[in-house]
Amino acid sequence: MVFTLWFIIVGLLLVAMAIGRTKIGRLPLSSPMLYLAVGIAFGEQGFDLVSLDPFDDAVLIERVTEIAVIISLFTAGLKLRVPLRDRLWRLPILLAFVSMIVTVGMITMVGYYGLGLTLGFSVLFGAVLAPTDPVLASDVQVTGPADADPLRFSLTGEAGLNDGTAFPFLLLGLGLLGLHELGPGGRHWWLVDVLWSIPGGILIGAVIGTAIGSIVLYLRENYEEAIGGEEFLTLGVIALSYGIAVLVHSYGFLAVFAAGVAMRKIEQRVTGEEADPEEVLEEVIKNEEEPERAATNPQTAPAQMTRSVLRFNEQFERLGEVAVMLMIGTMISTRYLPLVALWFVPLLFLLIRPVAAGIALIGSETTNVQRGFISWFGVRGIGAIYYLMYAVAHGLEEDTARDLIGLTLTAVATSVVIHGITVSPLMAWYNRRQPAA
Repeated sequence: MVFTLWFIIVGLLLVAMAIGRTKIGRLPLSSPMLYLAVGIAFGEQGFDLVSLDPFDDAVLIERVTEIAVIISLFTAGLKLRVPLRDRLWRLPILLAFVSMIVTVGMITMVGYYGLGLTLGFSVLFGAVLAPTDPVLASDVQVTGPADADPLRFSLTGEAGLNDGTAFPFLLLGLGLLGLHELGPGGRHWWLVDVLWSIPGGILIGAVIGTAIGSIVLYLRENYEEAIGGEEFLTLGVIALSYGIAVLVHSYGFLAVFAAGVAMRKIEQRVTGEEADPEEVLEEVIKNEEEPERAATNPQTAPAQMTRSVLRFNEQFERLGEVAVMLMIGTMISTRYLPLVALWFVPLLFLLIRPVAAGIALIGSETTNVQRGFISWFGVRGIGAIYYLMYAVAHGLEEDTARDLIGLTLTAVATSVVIHGITVSPLMAWYNRRQPAA
């Protein structure tokens, strides 16, 4: 019966969004806000028709959020077309590493000294809430392959990278709680979880993305084979990158992101760094007697492939967003709402995020407005839920985890609301201001 209700709820919601998407877009609301509200309405705090328990259903929630995150990470990688040697890449890298470390450290201090948590639990707490979200932050990400705006590029790249760079701290927290092997003196953590898993994941994703993309293009250009089937290609690259990376104990999140970046680099080498692939593709299609031959034309085949893959992945990403936000809404309950959330959540968004982002961007070429927007749009979302469920599924005790669940769900719900309300007017103001700047 519960499974049937999920079908009905999701079906009604998807039809409503398809019909009313244009009108909803004019309101100071975001799609995740509506999905979250529907989840709450049908969950324990509403009609109590469906429910998910963070402990009983931890593995299910972990898997669903895991899939949603890796799909979004691949999308983020495909969007980033700036050459790797460009200084612009310094911004997301600094945010993903420096800001990540500072954020985990500050939340750890708040947990240890302000909430009275153990050191291990405080580190775990920091790792769960530190990464920004690649799924819910789509409204502040790059808008196309020619978009090299520092604000949007920084937020897109940070969200793509820091879901992987947070993983060592999650494992460190679990290790301090006795739920993960750290080795003598933390040797295993340093050698495997940090020094191997981070570069290993990036390398594996880059190799797989480059290899598969090159093979598909070779077959299309020389034999007119492997045409179409972008949905299979997308899912295949994602699955291979993630699966092989996890198999060799590196970070699958980084591998999937790197695979997306690598496939975009193939297109960039052929089309040219300065050219807009969309304009080149449309021009060739317009002059072709058979537009479908763009998939086999050496000049346009890479652009056609990346555009098709990106479009399919973005649609798939939206479905994942619907599923996860409904799940989060049904999990929200007064049972998991600690009073400390009243001061901790504002502290996270109004102090910890701005300080961490500010430290990471010291000496950067960003403007004050861009630094302010980067500090504000530290969106928390599906990645935090995945890390939370990963910890619960790996043996976190219910009594210990209850406050963590409440704080995480509250932080994510708050982020969905405050960032969903402010993103449209703030980004509209920013976009109007840029030509003048």
